[in-house]
Amino acid sequence: MIIVMSPNSTPENLESVKQKIERSGLSYHQSVGENRTIIGVIGDKKKIGALEMNCFDGVEKTVRITEKYKLVSREFKADNTVIDVRGVKIGGESLVVMAGPCSVESREQLREAAEAVKSAGAQFLRGGAFKPRTSPYDFQGLGEEGLQLLREVGDEFDLRVVTEIVDLNDVDLVSKYADVLQVGARNMQNFRLLLAVGRCQKPVLLKRGLSATISEWLNAAEYVMSAGNDNVIFCERGIRTYETYTRNTLDLSAVVAIKELSHLPIIVDPSHGTGRWQMVQPMARAAVAAGADGLIIEVHPHPEVALSDGDQSLKPKNFASLMEELKGIASVMGRK
Repeated sequence: MIIVMSPNSTPENLESVKQKIERSGLSYHQSVGENRTIIGVIGDKKKIGALEMNCFDGVEKTVRITEKYKLVSREFKADNTVIDVRGVKIGGESLVVMAGPCSVESREQLREAAEAVKSAGAQFLRGGAFKPRTSPYDFQGLGEEGLQLLREVGDEFDLRVVTEIVDLNDVDLVSKYADVLQVGARNMQNFRLLLAVGRCQKPVLLKRGLSATISEWLNAAEYVMSAGNDNVIFCERGIRTYETYTRNTLDLSAVVAIKELSHLPIIVDPSHGTGRWQMVQPMARAAVAAGADGLIIEVHPHPEVALSDGDQSLKPKNFASLMEELKGIASVMGRK
């Protein structure tokens, strides 16, 4: 249930509504917009069904939400959510770009990549310290050493850090170094991990699962928000289809769907979405044109010797070229 408070409601009216919800054995989530305050009621469906709130002073109306996801939905919050990551806003007027190597391999590699993406205009440094790979014999990442390098190099170049978390026992460790916690495609429905990152207050970048529907993706975000973390960013990274030419099938219609169904921001990963560096630039342009709030792109100074995902990584010169192209497209879309 959503309770919409009238524009003229008082703090006392709001407090009375909250107390009633709590006395009914339910919990709530409050969203304050420009003109109205909205209360999302959470808990047992039978108790919510028996809750009558229209008689309370200051209540304009109540709305029953039929979808399982509540807090994530556009019905709950009409205004777009803007997430502030140490001064960089995701979901606002400016397009956000996260860039860097798939895996942190060495300080030299990471510094060279960070210098390149910073000079081209990126605001975030991405890189994997823990790498869940299909084969157990592939490079698995540097672990905490990689996290330390990300933080040190990120600070050196004034870049925010986004990196993947793969184990719920590592939430505190990764949060110590990262500004944004990435939940990868393979963990999109790892519900214990979603609740764990929901209990911390670091922004969460939630990648779409390999074969996940839009509804499943939205409900995964609901897990994070239901645990108390409102700072969720969707990331479309391609889904598995029958096509074999590309690594995945990049579903840009998901950008439009998420914008319609949810107030949360969404970015696009054309690197994993295609698996081919030659396709990254055109698909990145298309993502911005579709209305994405940002991009996450793999950039490696020497992709021919990369320990992971070299085939889909842009060289610094190609990344710089893309960033110049994006300026014109962003301007047309009303973005900076």
